Formats: sequence, structure tokens, C-alpha cells
Amino acid sequence: MEQSPNELTTTLHLSPREFNLSPAGILEEYLASLEVSDRSVIEEIQSSDGDKAMVLIHRGENKGSRYLVTKDGITIGRSTTSGIFLDDVTVSRAHAAIEKSDTGYYLRDSGSLNGTYVNSTSINEVELRSGDEIQIGKFHLLFVTGRTSEKH
Repeated sequence: MEQSPNELTTTLHLSPREFNLSPAGILEEYLASLEVSDRSVIEEIQSSDGDKAMVLIHRGENKGSRYLVTKDGITIGRSTTSGIFLDDVTVSRAHAAIEKSDTGYYLRDSGSLNGTYVNSTSINEVELRSGDEIQIGKFHLLFVTGRTSEKH
């Protein structure tokens, strides 16, 4: 369907990008691009026993931003009250949340319009592993923790 030049709305068709690297490879590539001081913060998280986790924006606006995931978890969305504030129309106000349990960290989609992807797979809820790439709207985030679990 062709849009009129006077059309004020546009439908965005988002699709996850093709992977050239494994999730661990994406994380290693990202770490290699960092300054030594920034890398040491992330390596501290990686060497933990899973009691610490971090989300890094590696593609999109605010690239390089880091967010600590506490035992209380963290919310992700376009609302200014979100723990991870992603300011773009492709992100729902309350898009997703990361929650900590006794067995690990879980990402849950909060009924978002454009969906949440982990490693190019649309999810409702999934256990996260260190190195997983989360796509929310046009943002690509990396999840880092010291505890790794088996495949999803």
C-alpha cells in the first residue's frame, strides 16, 4: 500500500538483525572496543558468582550506557520512571523487565507493541545468560553477569 505524501503516521516494521557472531562473540567484540577502565568494571561483573548483573547499550542512542541490575530487578521502557529509559517511539512506556530469582535473571516482555527479542528470537519470558543480546525497538543491549546457565 502506497502512502500519501500528506500521511502523518508511519508503520515501522522492525526485525531482528542477522547474527554474524554468537552472543558471547558480540560481548567480546564490545569489550575489546572499550577503554581499560570501562572494561575492568564489566570484567568485575563477569567474575562474580551471579549476584551482580549489568545491561549495556551497545547499539542505538546512548551507546555505552551501563545499568546495574539489582536483586530488585530493573524495568525497561520509554517511561521516565523506567530503570533503563529508552527514549524512542519504537519502545513502549512499560516495555520489559529483568527480574532476579534464586536460579538466575529473567527478561519478561510487559505486553509491548513491538515485542522484545533475545538473540534475534521474539520472547515473552526467558532466562538470560551472560552475553545475550536484547533488542527493544531500535536499541540493542547486552546482558552481563558472572553466572552462566545452560541454553534457554
